Amino acid sequence: MTATPPHLAVPTGQLRAELTGRVIAPDDAAYDTARSVFIGGIDRRPAVIVQPVDATEVARVVTLARDTGLALAVRSGGHSLAGHSVCDGGIVLDLSALRGLAIDVESRTAWAQTGLTAGDYTTAASAHGLATGFGDTASVGIGGLTLGGGVGFLVRKHGLTIDSLLAAEVVTADGQIRYADADHHPDLFWALRGGGGNFGVATRFRYQLHPVDTVVGGMLVLPATPEVIASFVAAAEAAPEELTTMADVLPAPPLPFLPAEHHGHPIIMASLCYAGPADAGERAVAPFRALAAPLVDMVEPMAYRDIYLPEEDGHPLVALHPMFLDTFDRDAGELILDGVHASTAAMPAVHLRVLGGAVARVPTDATAFAHRKRPIMVVVAAVYERPEEAAEQQAWVAALARALHDGSEGAYVNFLDDTGEARVSEAYPGSSWDRLVAIKTTYDPHNLFRSNHNIPPAAQDLSARRSAMPMSK
Repeated sequence: MTATPPHLAVPTGQLRAELTGRVIAPDDAAYDTARSVFIGGIDRRPAVIVQPVDATEVARVVTLARDTGLALAVRSGGHSLAGHSVCDGGIVLDLSALRGLAIDVESRTAWAQTGLTAGDYTTAASAHGLATGFGDTASVGIGGLTLGGGVGFLVRKHGLTIDSLLAAEVVTADGQIRYADADHHPDLFWALRGGGGNFGVATRFRYQLHPVDTVVGGMLVLPATPEVIASFVAAAEAAPEELTTMADVLPAPPLPFLPAEHHGHPIIMASLCYAGPADAGERAVAPFRALAAPLVDMVEPMAYRDIYLPEEDGHPLVALHPMFLDTFDRDAGELILDGVHASTAAMPAVHLRVLGGAVARVPTDATAFAHRKRPIMVVVAAVYERPEEAAEQQAWVAALARALHDGSEGAYVNFLDDTGEARVSEAYPGSSWDRLVAIKTTYDPHNLFRSNHNIPPAAQDLSARRSAMPMSK
């Protein structure tokens, strides 16, 4: 257990007197549940968990963290793959009570508080035949997802989540509540669109909504061979922009809808979403059905809100490596199959998302998400059962990622685990990093917001660069 140093004691009683939101201390019955996060293997014990009810209360907690020097972790849905949603001995700022949503159907815009999940928002917007694209999981909080970019079922048609972000309300390190958009604090607004939680606590977002009612979507499962994997990626690149695909290459799990004779054999488990008329959607899906005889075909017209798959309970142990590829061929498919076959993980997988479309039409420097022109996102992942397997599974993930690597760098920040500073810089290459450091220095010069994939302020960034330089002889 990590104790809070005496000089950094949290004034829990004072917080309870000042705030309407819940203040949860280690001796409260709700403490263990409140500190639990999605990813497994994380057992951190914060000094206090605060669930504010509005931006003013968020500002009070931010000010407390700044004045006491306590570590501050910000939690929206608790899905940070690096465990950044909780900290040891500090303050967890839990946004789950911020659940307001105001939809303006006429202007097709919505103000959404950042404690909402993607599923909450999507279900409410679907009642009006509208949607904003988020990720592929209903329980993910919109706060962290949006700040990192947002790559979901509408990405080729309507772009990243940040491409539908019109404005943000954010509490910065000085405790101020700021409104950021293209005309107000435009530098901050630029950084919020892809730069993660480095610049403040986002409490509300204003989104553009798009007319998305019925889609053609669902799960398609195909037998995996090198040829079928490569052909799937090619078909996804050639598909109309209305069609977004996500595919996992993995050994078939013992799911009830999968024929038993295929369990353990390599499959492509794909989710497809065509945001357009049903007849055109059926035509767009046809090339994928023709790649091989489908083992499972659940692709059909459905309400967009039903596109999210059911989620399993539990706290998985995961090793993963996100990357981008510029090309994909049969050899890459063979490498994937060989790697998956050699894995000792309970569930090895390689996740493939073809981008392009609306993502690529936004200029690379328009937002902090710097990978607009990269056509294929890949995540090598291993879900395993015992903590002592971590080194072995991380080594397998790294080896397969190296084998697939095509010489280019890059990472999507929302898919990074806690694997070090070098990978964070890959998420923000070239001038993007320098611009983010400058904005960080303006809005958070002392790096209060550091429980994240951190972009340090200028002084710390310079110090890190100097320490990384080779010693002269």
